[in-house]
Amino acid sequence: MNVPTMASLFAEGKQPEILFWVGCAGSFDDRAKKITKAFVKLLNKAGVSFAVLGTEESCSGDPAKRAGNEFLFQMQAVTNIEVMNGYGIKKVVTACPHCFNTLKNEYPGLGGNYDVVHHTQFLKQLVEEGKIGLKGGTYKGKRITYHDPCYLGRANDVYEAPRELIRKLDAELVEMKSCRQRGLCCGAGGAQMFKEAEKGDKEVNIERTEQAMETQPEIIAAACPFCNTMMTDGVKNKEKEASIAVMDIAELMSEAEDL
Repeated sequence: MNVPTMASLFAEGKQPEILFWVGCAGSFDDRAKKITKAFVKLLNKAGVSFAVLGTEESCSGDPAKRAGNEFLFQMQAVTNIEVMNGYGIKKVVTACPHCFNTLKNEYPGLGGNYDVVHHTQFLKQLVEEGKIGLKGGTYKGKRITYHDPCYLGRANDVYEAPRELIRKLDAELVEMKSCRQRGLCCGAGGAQMFKEAEKGDKEVNIERTEQAMETQPEIIAAACPFCNTMMTDGVKNKEKEASIAVMDIAELMSEAEDL
């Protein structure tokens, strides 16, 4: 796959249009790597000039900050900001709402001012510009319910871009009872992804999966690698993985793309 690094382009005296911020999940988690590859495939197909930081990219600092370690967060953030400012980066696109929220809303206070866009917003723009064509055949008429990631929806008011992309697939978008501003967390936010559950009657991701299953979906669409993991675990808990797929918006588009 054609994935240039900022260092290699910088050495050639070139400046890409966007920096694709991959994030820890998209770099190291086997499931999330598929989302990364699907998004890169779409970027290459659309002829977008992009690059990644590669080994120069560190964690955005989101888990450390949410877990209460502000000192570690600032260390990680400042390191990333120095690298990005060194390359003169202006626009950042990421497939992770946690990275999106952190870079967009918390980096400016530390000297990192960038135009930060979530991948669903960027893909919507590419479709509208005619750089990506979608074939409805792959998902035509399929029942797809969409789970709003907390840091994309409530934290940043991005509700329509992912839904518009699902509609462009000619799929039947079925909403859960808790959606948009009333969306329920998948259970991974606030660094909960990395700790054992506390005492309670039910895991949050099981509750959310049950809400999704009430819509009788064929596909649960997500736009966050953490949400993807939690919803996938929920579907497995219900032993429905044979009939219900959990997919990122980029994966849906990559498979439905008009090649």
